[in-house]
Amino acid sequence: MQEPDQAGRPLRAYTDPAYRPLCATLAEVRANIDRLDDQIVALLAQRAMYVKDAARFKKDAFQVSAPARQAEVFAKVRALATRHNRGFEGLEDVVDAGYRALVAAFIAVEQKYHDRMTSAEDGNA
Repeated sequence: MQEPDQAGRPLRAYTDPAYRPLCATLAEVRANIDRLDDQIVALLAQRAMYVKDAARFKKDAFQVSAPARQAEVFAKVRALATRHNRGFEGLEDVVDAGYRALVAAFIAVEQKYHDRMTSAEDGNA
């Protein structure tokens, strides 16, 4: 099997009359995905610093994992996916799965930060 021709014409067509192509070539599609990935990773890097900061406010591993907060985030991002969806079937499931993986990874790192911290009563808040 070989990769598709990035500069070639589309080989398939949607039957949905509401669908409007976004790009003329696969190369253009990939360039836009790469551009968005850069923005998404920049936002995740910002989110990571808030996760790091959150560790200062938690007393133990249960509070780091914050199961009620996790449920709140997952419900919120599913609703956001519904609100922002422009016709991608299953977007809510993709967003949910992605956030579950992100949150699990962020919690694992936040726990490491938490474990290395000292008490704020030691003057290091």
